[in-house]
Amino acid sequence: MNKRILVLIALLVFALPLAVMAQEATPEPMVDPIELPAVDVLAVDGDIIAAGSSTVFPLAERMAEVFAEEGFSGNITVDSIGSGAGFERFCVAGETDIANASRAIRDSEIESCAAIGRTPIEFRVGTDALAVVVSTANDFLESLTIEQLSAIYSGAATTWDQIDPSFPAETIQVFSPGSDSGTYDYFLEATLETEAGGDLEAEAAEAAIQAVPGIQFSEDDNVLVQGVEGSPYAIGYFGFAYYIENADLLKAVAIDAGDGPVVPNEESAEAGTYPLARPLFIYSDATILAEKPQVAAFISYFLTNVNDNILDVGYFPASVEALNTAKQAWLDAVGE
Repeated sequence: MNKRILVLIALLVFALPLAVMAQEATPEPMVDPIELPAVDVLAVDGDIIAAGSSTVFPLAERMAEVFAEEGFSGNITVDSIGSGAGFERFCVAGETDIANASRAIRDSEIESCAAIGRTPIEFRVGTDALAVVVSTANDFLESLTIEQLSAIYSGAATTWDQIDPSFPAETIQVFSPGSDSGTYDYFLEATLETEAGGDLEAEAAEAAIQAVPGIQFSEDDNVLVQGVEGSPYAIGYFGFAYYIENADLLKAVAIDAGDGPVVPNEESAEAGTYPLARPLFIYSDATILAEKPQVAAFISYFLTNVNDNILDVGYFPASVEALNTAKQAWLDAVGE
């Protein structure tokens, strides 16, 4: 037999199993995004009222702006008052159409909604990486473990040399969002509380942070930025977007949850390797969507276009699966 034919046969014998293996190793096809019905923005009118998380605020504000730029002729009000206060207005006072939140709604808040005839529907809209920050004038701190961060925010360490003997023997000036903020709630859950490996139950964790000597609280993230930027011995935390806006004044601290320090960015948030990454939500109610078609249209537009805007605001996209769940929730709510 011709040598060339023998070589070809040999190649086929070896190549066929490899081809089969490669075919078997081919990953499953990616999930297709759900397509919501197109919104004719020019035909939408009426008022929309949203309130809640200061973290979600920049994203909600951006989506309201682009909705208006597309031709929405009504009014959209977006108030930054904290996740807890946002649920209060949505579930107790019944004053808003949308609650913005940087944490999931609590059972007690769902019960409050039920008392006024509302059943909150959750829409996942993105991912935030909570940034722990110090001033750019701080020349000694690059990273903290969760345990060290917990020591600062529980009052167990009050001077920097108690965190590391090589650090200055200077008082730690501690800044934090206020207790109405979903950022505050999430931070406690991710650091001091037992579910995150901390030593404290929820009430004890809140009591500890409230008792930290000299700690300054504010619902206004800009106030926190100014406080931290003003001293090399200050430390604070807030949503990643506010850090991006002030990156010339602040330095993000890498966080080590046991696998080495990780800085907050798109890759680490999406991969789940950054310990302080969290989901972002908006909430509404099926009756609201039925009685106020402008709210249904806005949320549909929000879910369809959020990933085209979210990186510019300083946050990170939710997965296709998470957005699909939100879109399906919208379809179920409006009966489509």
